[in-house]
Amino acid sequence: MESYEPETYGEHIADVYDSWYAGYEEAAVTTLLELARGGPVLELGIGTGRLALPLKKHGLEIHGIDASAAMLEKLRAKPHGAGIPVLLGNFADVAVEGSFSLIFVVFNTFWGLLTQDEQVRCFQNVAQHLRPGGLFVIEAFVPDMTRFSGRQTVRTSKVSELEVQLEASVHDPVGQRVNSQHVVLSDQGARLYPVQVRYVWPSELDLMARLAGLRLQQRWSNWERGLFTAESVKHVSVYGFVI
Repeated sequence: MESYEPETYGEHIADVYDSWYAGYEEAAVTTLLELARGGPVLELGIGTGRLALPLKKHGLEIHGIDASAAMLEKLRAKPHGAGIPVLLGNFADVAVEGSFSLIFVVFNTFWGLLTQDEQVRCFQNVAQHLRPGGLFVIEAFVPDMTRFSGRQTVRTSKVSELEVQLEASVHDPVGQRVNSQHVVLSDQGARLYPVQVRYVWPSELDLMARLAGLRLQQRWSNWERGLFTAESVKHVSVYGFVI
């Protein structure tokens, strides 16, 4: 997928994103509200506002960045969505004005930065936009190499009378990259939803934070602040300045 760009995922999936991923965890809203300490906050990869709108409903001042114009168009069309200040662009640059008490990126979106350099740059730019005592929160899956056989996998995610959904992925363990296509087959034909990610081990994230002058403060296995162990399938990592 040589033509894949930061906006590619959102531009392809915007029309179906809210039907596929409508839900969110109430515990995520509760925890982010507490970590924000009144705000203002910035969401990297805000998308269609899946978490931003519930946070705004609680009175939090929230800003966003996203690479996809189609995703931001969906956000603006929702009730109160047009009232959220958003920037169209690569969130690695954090090219916004002002500072924030909380900056966060959720739903594995940080993996959408496809090089280590870009991911490190994101941490550095985040640190420059955090207020004293501010926090940076990342929610992401823990890499699972058992998903792949021969550096690839094909999985069926849905079968119904009307359609079949498949995920076909190729894994590059050296570059820590996964190139995938979500394939939807129906009587209307086939539709493809490409996605590329560069996954990062928690320890590598911690090193990126240190390079930006931040340190890991908390790591949980879920938004309920469960204990993070070797069995955890995802993590919520909280970074802040050294006190």
